[in-house]
Amino acid sequence: MAEKEKVSKALKDKLFNQRKNGYSRISKSDEKASMKFAEDYKRFLDKAKTEREAVIEAVELLKAKGFTEYKRGMKLKAGDRIYRVNRGKAVIISVIGKAPIEEGVRLCAAHIDSPRLDLKQNPLYEDNELALFKTHYYGGIKKYQWTAIPLALHGVIIKADGTKVTVAIGEDESDPVFYVSDLLPHLATEQMTRPATKLIRGEDLNLLIGSIPFREDETSEAVKLNILNILYEKYGITEADFISSELEAVPAFKARDIGFDRSLIGGYGHDDRCCSYPALRAAVDCKAPTHTVVTVLTDKEETGSDGNTGLCSSYLEYFIHDLAADLGADGRHVLSASECLSADVNAAFDPTFPEVNEKNNCAYVNRGVCITKYTGARGKSGTSDASAEFTGRIRRLMDSKDVIWQTGELGKVDMGGGGTVAAYIANLDVDTIDMGVPVLAMHAPYEVISKLDLYMAYKAFAVFIAD
Repeated sequence: MAEKEKVSKALKDKLFNQRKNGYSRISKSDEKASMKFAEDYKRFLDKAKTEREAVIEAVELLKAKGFTEYKRGMKLKAGDRIYRVNRGKAVIISVIGKAPIEEGVRLCAAHIDSPRLDLKQNPLYEDNELALFKTHYYGGIKKYQWTAIPLALHGVIIKADGTKVTVAIGEDESDPVFYVSDLLPHLATEQMTRPATKLIRGEDLNLLIGSIPFREDETSEAVKLNILNILYEKYGITEADFISSELEAVPAFKARDIGFDRSLIGGYGHDDRCCSYPALRAAVDCKAPTHTVVTVLTDKEETGSDGNTGLCSSYLEYFIHDLAADLGADGRHVLSASECLSADVNAAFDPTFPEVNEKNNCAYVNRGVCITKYTGARGKSGTSDASAEFTGRIRRLMDSKDVIWQTGELGKVDMGGGGTVAAYIANLDVDTIDMGVPVLAMHAPYEVISKLDLYMAYKAFAVFIAD
């Protein structure tokens, strides 16, 4: 009997797809490296809460590592390290490879925007001696999650004379924070009868910003006047300057370890900074690649990738065409020979809410970076659906380099779904597949990921661009 069981086990080990907890497979050196990488990532997460800040942090790192700003027409050679910033909200990074660029580039694409509350163009108002900002939420959120938590205000204001003012209030311990109020349960009888999507309505997401009236003279809207006076004295702005501003209310939380074993990270903006930071680091750490490396950290993914800083625009395509021209090649042929990892997150299985997943086809915490062959909704709407050949190539590459990986889709077939930038890059005739970190409580103000999965994303991107 024991012999039969041994034969059966050997056969299962050979034939079954057994993706177990990564900590049963990770090397000691990789485990140690994952903990160090997590500390670097947490610092990035705290500093880069908006797409503009992520670009600033990325460029600072790139310059420190010998990258120079790319200008069309540059004389390029193997080993050159360049970058291009798109309107302060996206950045493309490249390391020139040894092989002719006609053989294609190794492309990683991640996004650096996250769900948040944007201020409206005329945001400031007073109501019953309280001053508030009106907001318009950005991306897919559960609106009730954004009430009764401390919020920070980040962004830029362009004054009438064209001067730019940078704002970041609420991150330092000495800073004030801002707040969206909610009803006390004692008076919420009617509110609690609403469906969850209407517990808090979009127009209820108003930021509380002050309550002291201007004291020099009795006037209407004295609290609003006092707030404007404070802003004028500090920043030199008037109410009209809000029209040409981009101000974002984001959670004022710091990234922290979660759990007694410190295996998890809680923080705002894991989607998609837990992929964009590993992609950035992989590009920075790449020394002498065979194929030219192109990594794009893009904007606007959470709202459909439209706009001139999102990947529905042509700025990435133009960059590759410019690069190809400077290296004596045709951009169209370069794109057709290229390969891409769309570096975006997937939903981690949550044992508290198992009903939304099909357990054989979902991502799990600590099982490594997740390869997602297709995204989309219901009938695969809005996905590029990577080919079996390209999926097989990526699978072989990950296995050959000891990358701990798994595969998964975003929920049950008719449960919902979502998209990434993969389809927009695949539309350029590029072989593309999604790969990223599983996330618990995705799009919440405070999301959770695994340190092991984060590090395996970095390792996956690094081996892909070096191949």
